[in-house]
Amino acid sequence: MGADGPGDERGGGSGDASESASDPVELGVQLLERLEDEELSMAELMDRVETVSTHPRVVREIIEAAEARGVVERDGAIVRPQGGGYVSFEADVVTKEGEFSCRRCGTGLSEGYFIRLDGGEIGPFGSSCIRKVTGRE
Repeated sequence: MGADGPGDERGGGSGDASESASDPVELGVQLLERLEDEELSMAELMDRVETVSTHPRVVREIIEAAEARGVVERDGAIVRPQGGGYVSFEADVVTKEGEFSCRRCGTGLSEGYFIRLDGGEIGPFGSSCIRKVTGRE
């Protein structure tokens, strides 16, 4: 049983974005560095972070680390990404064929999109959710 327990519905596994990712906190911060949103609500930020882990302690550590490193700036319930990066769909997104469940919404997929970061991969996502997670929608 993984960190999220049997109730995790975000793609199975341990609740972390990638079984090979050595540090989900680092992976989460790397994702937040690449958000294209000008500002997000705290709920929208949580939606992005929970693609890495749904474990409350890990989610809190990701947000705290991102704030401490200046990756995001919080003003009450509004969060402003400071990273200035982005996810290049040509270089940073990999498409894989298979049977997947979207990491964000749980929909069954025959084609999954994975975001490659230095700390590992996050995914799979469907075509709509990959845009939402990266801030393009």
